[in-house]
Formats: sequence, structure tokens, C-alpha cells
Amino acid sequence: MDVSGASGQPRSGDDQPTDHPAVPTPPPPAAEAPAPTEDGPGTDTAATPASNTPGPEAARAEEPEDETPDTTGATAPKTKTHETGADEAGADKAGADKAAADGAKTPESAPDTAAGTHETHRTLAHTEPPTGPAPGMAKGEPPRPPKEPGGGILMGRPFGVPVYVAPSWFLVAALITWVFGGQLDRVLPELGAARYLVSLFFAVAFYASVLVHELAHTVAAIRFKLPVRRIQLQFFGGVSEIEKEAETPGREFVLAFVGPLLSLVLAGLFYLAMKPVQPGTVPGVLLAGLMVSNLIVAAFNLLPGLPLDGGRMLRAIVWKITGKPMSGTVAAAWVGRALAVAVLVGLPLLNSSGGLGGGTEESGGMNTVTDALLAAILAAIIWTGAGNSLRMARLREHLPELRARTLTRRAVPVETDTPLSEALRRANAAGARALVVVDADGHPLSLVRESAIVGVPEHRRPWVPVSGLAQDLTDDMRVSAELSGEELLDALRAAPATEYLVVETTGEIYGVLSAADVERAFVKAMARPS
Repeated sequence: MDVSGASGQPRSGDDQPTDHPAVPTPPPPAAEAPAPTEDGPGTDTAATPASNTPGPEAARAEEPEDETPDTTGATAPKTKTHETGADEAGADKAGADKAAADGAKTPESAPDTAAGTHETHRTLAHTEPPTGPAPGMAKGEPPRPPKEPGGGILMGRPFGVPVYVAPSWFLVAALITWVFGGQLDRVLPELGAARYLVSLFFAVAFYASVLVHELAHTVAAIRFKLPVRRIQLQFFGGVSEIEKEAETPGREFVLAFVGPLLSLVLAGLFYLAMKPVQPGTVPGVLLAGLMVSNLIVAAFNLLPGLPLDGGRMLRAIVWKITGKPMSGTVAAAWVGRALAVAVLVGLPLLNSSGGLGGGTEESGGMNTVTDALLAAILAAIIWTGAGNSLRMARLREHLPELRARTLTRRAVPVETDTPLSEALRRANAAGARALVVVDADGHPLSLVRESAIVGVPEHRRPWVPVSGLAQDLTDDMRVSAELSGEELLDALRAAPATEYLVVETTGEIYGVLSAADVERAFVKAMARPS
């Protein structure tokens, strides 16, 4: 059961991959690469490698141009600029510290100023601050699902899946103990105060049945190779948090149906266990209560509206008929909302009319208030669950738009002893937005961090080697250019970092992927209507 900014925005409306030439072993420091030509908005400026010059070849993803004012203090008139990724407010240390506080943005290409052009571009050395990360996201971190609440008390790991008891469970356990204790007082008055101990046992046994229900979903998910984050027992039952969608409507139907099926099986087992037990005894009352409660759990979950199991079954049926999982989600979610309204209005009316055993005159006023409160809570849970299901479906629908190949920045290779000023000059000349530190054979060793570049005053850059500003590469920081969607997000979450080296299947360097760029692309994709 789920994220998400060099201001270089990912391309909108263009899903074609950018052509990135492989990055070779860097040439001697004296060699230069001419700046790439500026093409129109629909043209990939990275498509032409600098192979005809002695400068380094590089690769990057094309970025849209944006109208922004020049804040670097340059004397050139304010003209069209590329937003970028490292912020520098001046050459002195105070300016660099301010830039570091404002945050880093993606570097962007700039033509050689000696050429006399009147168009200015932000570069690795002269950039503007970003607008900030998306709400709920830490700057520079890989996009990840909204932070989940505390899991509660860990009870165990059946099938390798953690089972938590949320704090709200203790509230509902106390409520069940009080309500069931009142019923026991009428059926077995001789128990006295001990009836509450029996009621507490019933509450625990009931939630054990709910756990069996959720484990059925978990086992089915594991059978279909779907990861399960956790099981949580909470106020109104339990939740199995399955992180991915079933691949087919048939599997979706089975995954949803096994929970209510197990609840029906448990109800049948408790019914059989009642046969040899004398009615009117503590075991008889407990078994009858567990049988009825499991029947209620099964019937309630079979209601055809999300987020209930019946809603997922309806979604699978519509998915099978239309061939579109999103159509099934929309249909089941709206049925769920209609079901929430029906519960809000119908449950109190049904109970007051005696349809659920209510309607007694002894405590009619209290029962009416209790029924209305219970109906309101149930309706709110169903309504919000249906809305969340729609949002999650929309998220998964847009995830394929996140492609490592189209979000990757062009990179230039530099050797470990290369001064920062020379590395920036090469990157700006080649139109690159990232630096990869390589050894003498051209093998990548580390990535130069944007935040580290910001902290170095301009007058010190000729004496600072890039190796001192780089983060060593680990295997987890190497990302395949073919990754996209959930696979890409999973790879970034597995090794949190600000930048990743993107490589081809052949092992050649494709470029550098910034977690901030992925975050911004995710937010932009989610903002587009389905």
C-alpha cells in the first residue's frame, strides 16, 4: 500500500530518450572542448558529442529554458537563461556560505564568454538558488513515499513481514472489553467482575482472527512476488501494506478474496467448535462471539467499494472487462464513496429499527448516539480510503514517466588532481552539468558534489582539487540508464545519495542523475491530470 528537484526541469511532453555519447578517458588538462550549439526547445543539444575536438566528451539530458532574471551580478543584460543546480552569490566566502544555505541547483551549460555572445547561461560556477524541495521532502534526498506513522509495537515477523500493533488498538480493545463485558453480565451474571477478564480475552482472540485475515493477503502477495511492507493491527481492524500492484486482474481478485475467505473459514471452525460445548458457558459464549465477529468481518470486507476487499474484487472485474486498471480503480473508489454515505445514514436507522438487534427502550438514547458515532467513523474510514486508493492509482499511473535516461545530466570526466576551476571550465565549455572523477584509465571513482562546489570561494578554486569535493562511488550508486518508474525509485531508496552515476548496460558512463531532479520530475508528473 508509496515522492519526488538545478532547477533543470525534466522534459515535458517529450518521452524520447536523449542521445548521450559514452564518456571516454579524459584528455590532458590543456585540451578544451568547444561549447555545444544551442538548439530549439525541441532539439536535444546533447546529441552531438564533442568528439571532433580535443576536449572531453559528455552526455546530459536536455532541459527546458526558462525566463529568469540574472542575479549573479554579471554586466550582461538580463536575457534568457537556463536554470541550474549550484548557487553562488559571489566570489567571496560570505557569498558562498549564503549560497550553501539557500541550497544547490543543477548546473547548466554556458557558451564561451570570449565569443562575444550576448546570451548568458548559468553554469556550474554561476547559478541561482532553487525554489526549494517539494513539501515533505528533504533537499537532495531520493523521492520516497510519504513518511508513514509509527508502526507501534512489533509483535513478530511471520513470513518475514513485521506485524505491528498500533496504539489505537488498545483503545478499541478497551471498548470491546467494556461492550462485551456488558453483554456477559446479562448472559452470565454469576461471573461478576471476572466478566471483563473474559471480555479482554475475547478482544485479543478477535484481533488474532483479524491477523489471520491479513496474513492470508500477505501469503497471497508473497506467492505473487509482491513485496509486503508490514501488517498493522489498528482501531478498525488490520492493514496489509502491499507495495506493488498485482500484474493481472485475476491475481488482484485472488489477492483480495483470500482475506474474507479465511474469515469465513474461521467462522466455520468456531461454529464446529461450539457443537460439543454446552451453551450458556464461558467457552460457549466466547466461541459464539468469535463466530459472529468473523462473519461480520467477512461480510463487511466483501462490500464492493474501495478500500475494502470487495472493492478490490470489483476493481479486478472492471479491469478485466475494460483492460484498464485505472478504470477499475475509479469505479471501485466511487462505489466506496457511495458506500460511505450509505453507512453514515443507513447504519443508525437500521439499528434503531431493530434490524441489528438494537432499538430497545432501556438505553435507546445512548444507543442512538453510539450508533451515529460508529457510523460516522466507519463512513470516514471508507471515504478517505477510497480517496487514497484513487491517489495511489494516479501515482502508479505516472511513475513510468520517471526515466533515468531522460533525467540524467550531461557529465564531464576529470582526473583526481584536476583543479576545481579547470574542471568547471571544461564542464561549462562542454555544456555539462556534472563532474565525474575518473582514474588514469577512465574508470569512474567518485562524483563531485554540488553542495561542495558552492562552499569553495571562486578565488580558491584554482588550488582545490576535485577529489577533495567528491563522494566515493559505491555499487549502489551506479544506476542503469534503463531504469524507470518504481524500479528507479527503489534503486534510489536503496542507497540514499544526492547524485548517482548512470551507466549503460555495457558499463559506459551515461551521465549523472540528481535525486533533486527526480523529485522535481515526480512532482511535475503528479501535477498533470490523469
